Amino acid sequence: MSPAPRITVVGSANTDLVARCEKLPRPGETVTDAALERIPGGKGANQAVAAARLGADVRFVGRVGADDLVLRSMEREGVDASGVSRDDGESGTALILVDASGENVIVVAPGANRRLRAADVEIGEADAVMCQMEIPGEAIEAAAGRATFLCLNAAPARAPLPPGVEPDLLIVNRYEREIVGSYRGLMALTLGAEGAVLCENGVEVARARPPRVEVVDGTAAGDAFCAALVVSLLEERPRELALVRACAAGALAASRPGAQPSLPTAAEVDRVLET
Repeated sequence: MSPAPRITVVGSANTDLVARCEKLPRPGETVTDAALERIPGGKGANQAVAAARLGADVRFVGRVGADDLVLRSMEREGVDASGVSRDDGESGTALILVDASGENVIVVAPGANRRLRAADVEIGEADAVMCQMEIPGEAIEAAAGRATFLCLNAAPARAPLPPGVEPDLLIVNRYEREIVGSYRGLMALTLGAEGAVLCENGVEVARARPPRVEVVDGTAAGDAFCAALVVSLLEERPRELALVRACAAGALAASRPGAQPSLPTAAEVDRVLET
């Protein structure tokens, strides 16, 4: 059996405050009777947990405050959190509203994530590094300079990309692509229920659709997609199959509530693809 892919995730860790309500409020409107949960999240921590559940050997690099919720979650999943820096400020917090159809709106207060610096970034031995855009550009640049293979999930998107950062794999949704612009390298474009497209040098090289699921909460679906795509590529699966598995992982996450609680295992992805 081949050794597990080694992935270092450099990214954000948040405490998600999730309010589930029948409908999302309009500007100026108040809705009531919501149910509130406190869930570990953050795009970086989500992708670290997702990669671990999919069979990778994962190290996480980030910054948190006094809140241990995300750290406890990662440690339960076997993620090496020794690269996490601590400070006395607030951890990142995401305020998430989810309606009965699974649609959500999210506002993030970065907290300690904003204070992650290049000096905090210790990659260790890794086959790939994964980053997102919820951390400062200097931390992304430091990770990029030490990565043999860099996956950048350009979410939330900002233009341009950090100076000197040319990912081996760029992952965007249709809105993020509009902000980032065209990319000549390997790029995965996610299209929600329509699936995803993998392009190289501007040419489509693979396309996949997700299995049909009942959408409950799309909060971490993109993170599950990112992790599954990188893990599958490191496992040397064909690109089309890697994209199929990524779409399946994203769909499974969307069919369950919460961020990290929704992330599927490799066995669950196998099962949904067998049906």
